[in-house]
Amino acid sequence: MNAMDELTLVQPDDWHVHLRDEDALAMTVPAAAQSFGRSVVMPNLVPPITKLDQARSYYQRIIKHRPVGSDWQPLMVLYLTDKTTPEDILEAKDSGLICGCKYYPAGATTNSDSGVTNLRGLDDVFAAMQDVGLVLQLHGEVTDDAVDIFDREAEFIERYLIDIAEQFPQLKIILEHVTTEQGINFVRSRSANVAATITPQHLLYNRNDMLVGGMRPHLFCLPILKRDHHQRALIDAAISGDKQFFLGTDSAPHARHAKEAECCSAGCFSHHAPLELYAEVFERENALQHLEAFASLNGPEFYQLPLNTKRVTLKREEWTLPATINYGDEELVPLAAGEALRWRCLPAG
Repeated sequence: MNAMDELTLVQPDDWHVHLRDEDALAMTVPAAAQSFGRSVVMPNLVPPITKLDQARSYYQRIIKHRPVGSDWQPLMVLYLTDKTTPEDILEAKDSGLICGCKYYPAGATTNSDSGVTNLRGLDDVFAAMQDVGLVLQLHGEVTDDAVDIFDREAEFIERYLIDIAEQFPQLKIILEHVTTEQGINFVRSRSANVAATITPQHLLYNRNDMLVGGMRPHLFCLPILKRDHHQRALIDAAISGDKQFFLGTDSAPHARHAKEAECCSAGCFSHHAPLELYAEVFERENALQHLEAFASLNGPEFYQLPLNTKRVTLKREEWTLPATINYGDEELVPLAAGEALRWRCLPAG
């Protein structure tokens, strides 16, 4: 194991987070701002953020909850639908507010019912995104009932993603929350225009952790946890220093009763200790020297944004994650609840 007791990094960004809306923002925004300089905010609200004016309004609602003295910035995203037009893309780019557009296959995950039903019908939109440099952020799964839930990412790559990357070679594409060996191999086979974000839950756990001995609903997320050899491929990519892989927590709060329900909500909340959770993985792999690239450097380079000027320090300190966290009038069970960690993140400065 690495013997260092303190690790200082350029302040990281989170390139994939769900802040929710309205009352939830009072908890999710300060949590995001505590660890990160910027956060790419997912647009799958009800109704979804499909137009620039909706994104502006959502931005203002978010900023109202930014802690006093914080310079954390939400990076806004448009939600792609079958009705998205190239004009929407040009308007989004000209605004300076929108960093990318998110593809959800209709029905794939939380609040995705308005998602795209005909991916091949978006060629004009993808061409416009390629021309202006907006990032295509993909929830890379098919929703075909004939495809096993554990195979949906691999099937999406074969059925759609290879063709999109070849048809639009200059389009910047992120395979969000990649979960499979096939996804890792696809990204590595492409140019630097293609990248992937990796979540803490997919690095820390596999489907045995979720299912053996009984269902652990607080590990249920979409894309779902996969076999251990897929987990191994994700770990190897994250710790490699490869610029095509970077941090995206996919932190997604759900009240405890929604997770411990007959129909379990999909998502894991990790913003209570995001950097600490990633550090656990990197230390186990004796790769702490690569954590800064994964957490702080690769994402800004892909999005062509400057590095954050602040720095954060991780200090070796034994502590135990809380069993629950207040979520408005509810409570939620965070990722790795009750588990012991070996690192603690100090405030940015």
